[in-house]
Amino acid sequence: MRPYKEAAHDILWVLDSNVAVVPGTLTRAVGILNGPSSSHLDPARRRIALVHHVPFVVSGHVSFGAKVEEVFLNTNHAKMYIAINAVAVDSCVVGKSNIFRRSDLERLDGSLIPQEGNDNNSGQGRGLAAFGCFIAEDNMIGLALWHELGLRHDLSCDIAYNTLGDMGLSDYVRRRIRWIRVRKYMSLAATLLEPFTESVMLSAITAPSVRFFTGIPIWLFLFAHFFLWVSVDLDVYSSLAGDPLPLGKWRGFLVAWLVRELLALPIWLLAIVGDEVEWRGRRYRVLRNGECERIARRPGMLL
Repeated sequence: MRPYKEAAHDILWVLDSNVAVVPGTLTRAVGILNGPSSSHLDPARRRIALVHHVPFVVSGHVSFGAKVEEVFLNTNHAKMYIAINAVAVDSCVVGKSNIFRRSDLERLDGSLIPQEGNDNNSGQGRGLAAFGCFIAEDNMIGLALWHELGLRHDLSCDIAYNTLGDMGLSDYVRRRIRWIRVRKYMSLAATLLEPFTESVMLSAITAPSVRFFTGIPIWLFLFAHFFLWVSVDLDVYSSLAGDPLPLGKWRGFLVAWLVRELLALPIWLLAIVGDEVEWRGRRYRVLRNGECERIARRPGMLL
């Protein structure tokens, strides 16, 4: 809140401390913010109120959990993030790098965010402070700009280059569980449909169906299915990186990719049945309106 209050100008850039960008990123983002909507899907040409960037991991970490997280962010997450924002039927914002106007935020109170049980943000007021009750305040700000003010977002062509610290595989699992549990109260329908966007679930449904209708063996379909799936993910990676994945990294990438794909459904099942998360060493319960409350840590807690 202190830098928010002390900022001298209206346009604010919220940038995570582990993010770097190339020269010219800010100029291009402000140009988008100040210009008309570039989306042909929006005939009303609604004003752009938030400009954000796709995160892309560039750190040279060695821990396996960090490698799996890198593969997730640089393939599956980037692919879905770009696709959802291209369709632009609703707000989808990750807070790695966001640019918006304080004058717009000061008009928000979170009351029109479409969340079950929303109670006008428990009287938190307007502006940035109104979103302090949310763990995912970045996405909630995006939703509020979209639904309260009827404004829109735009995804810049630049990348938010993200570095990761070392993490074990269990750290990766806990991280994914945390954000699924938060997200299910922000967008329940999308969260429930999420497994059907994953390669393993789709192959389990499609392979026997294709064999029934066409007689193609399941093993042959699965080979083609996963080959095409990883090819698309590698194309997303190379498009964001600007270069193909180096040959020396293929083995590590494919192992981490396979682990990520196989863990997606078990992680989702664990996450969907709970509502407690850990954030910076503290335990919280995510409430039905997307807010969170602090809870005491109980002995034996793992997640």
